Amino acid sequence: MATPVAPLHQEASASRLKITSVKTLAESSNLTSIPSHYAFTTSTSGDQAVHTDHDDSIPVIDFSLLSSSNSDQRSKVVSDLAKACQDWGFFMVINHGMPESQMKATVDAFMRFFDLTDEEKSDFQGKNLLNPIRCGTSINTSVDKVLFWRDYLKVKVHPEFHCPTKPEGLSEVFAGYSSAVRKLARGLLEGISESLGLEMGYIDKAMNMESSLQILTANLYPPCPQPELAMGLPPHSDHGLLTILMQNGIGGLQVNHGGKWVNVDPLPNAFLVNTGDHLEIMSNGKYKSVLHRAVVNSKATRMSIPQSIGPSPDTVVEPVEQLLDGENNRAMYLAMKCKDYLELHLSNVLNGKSRLERVKI
Repeated sequence: MATPVAPLHQEASASRLKITSVKTLAESSNLTSIPSHYAFTTSTSGDQAVHTDHDDSIPVIDFSLLSSSNSDQRSKVVSDLAKACQDWGFFMVINHGMPESQMKATVDAFMRFFDLTDEEKSDFQGKNLLNPIRCGTSINTSVDKVLFWRDYLKVKVHPEFHCPTKPEGLSEVFAGYSSAVRKLARGLLEGISESLGLEMGYIDKAMNMESSLQILTANLYPPCPQPELAMGLPPHSDHGLLTILMQNGIGGLQVNHGGKWVNVDPLPNAFLVNTGDHLEIMSNGKYKSVLHRAVVNSKATRMSIPQSIGPSPDTVVEPVEQLLDGENNRAMYLAMKCKDYLELHLSNVLNGKSRLERVKI
């Protein structure tokens, strides 16, 4: 039986008035139950249940084959990309060329940031949701009715590069990692362009990827004394074209596949990639952005580092004309500038794919 949630009158009044980081809360010595404003009432029955008996597994894409001189190998991996984007909207990428040491250094750098005191991190608590550097907890504490068991740091790294000034040494690590991920994303988008029947460089050129909007995020999910009551992140889809994610080896990501929630257990040193809302709009719904969520555990700290790769901020995103054919396949989405969609995405409560629904025709 679960330990009862701490009622509000038993919580320190400061926790009601001032939202502290989840890391600080989790490290307090007397925490045996979660404060009530972190407790969700949603049960894990029905559409919330996790299914472990699914027949197929998340697709694996060998990135090295996209640059293969063997035409059969290359066409096979493009075909695999098409199937992964259409059937799952999630896939693992292996043989991506990034050294394990660089991936580990990036995780370690983010951990050094989260290890700062709440007071030190407060310098980067951007009040504006579009600030280039922003750290905090939950998602948007001004509108969240229930808080999420998650601390975060979000940094815009392209087209302009930003980085927290504390602790020292983050800039070089973040810049190198972001540049490598951007190169990976552009390679994947070439294959995805071809998989849609477009020219290899179509998405790169149409979305002005030289000036792509790239946001580097780290999510920290500390151990939770009542993980069955808390939520790391609720079901949502991502803005942008692709999200490229790595994590510190602790599971917690779940993907909605075929109407069921499936645990994602990535291969060591592989990247997880998912299709975003802007790719759904461009492909006119052929490749859909996919719902996913983060759950927490009582034993270990999980860190996930997603990097959103989107069109340039001023690019207007709409269904590709070559993919439309009049009567049978009309445009299903309104045209909208990337930065306007991002503002729509950030200014509302995170709720499934509700924001994408607002641009559907």
